[in-house]
Amino acid sequence: MTATTDRPEDRINSAARLGFQSGQVVQELGYDDDVDLELRQAIEETIGRDLVDENYDDVADAVVLWFRDEDGDLTDALVDAIGLIEDGGLIWLFTPKAGRDGYVEPSDISEAAQTAGLSQTKSVSVAGTWSGARLVTPKSARR
Repeated sequence: MTATTDRPEDRINSAARLGFQSGQVVQELGYDDDVDLELRQAIEETIGRDLVDENYDDVADAVVLWFRDEDGDLTDALVDAIGLIEDGGLIWLFTPKAGRDGYVEPSDISEAAQTAGLSQTKSVSVAGTWSGARLVTPKSARR
């Protein structure tokens, strides 16, 4: 998916490729003025509703976490995100691509995910300046 996708159906297909589905509640963390607005819109169009923010007081089906190197401790952010999702829910961790401000080393993502009790199942380029890591709870921990 690129940041220059013009057709709404292409944006929706791109978000659906990430595993988002109609009717899901997706909580967004780490929103700032540098996030990819087209990707956000694609997710919202796919799920058929707005993303909910950090003030949402129920569990979500998935979490979108925009994270930059200067945002603090990634392990802590992932542990916090785990507490926001349904059993079997997923976390999409979006980080700036290599060479961009806020870039996070893949080894740091892997280590933080493992420490938080998550498994990384996919890494993708999700937008012009963002990479995505799909993180899930291990199958043995799911009910």
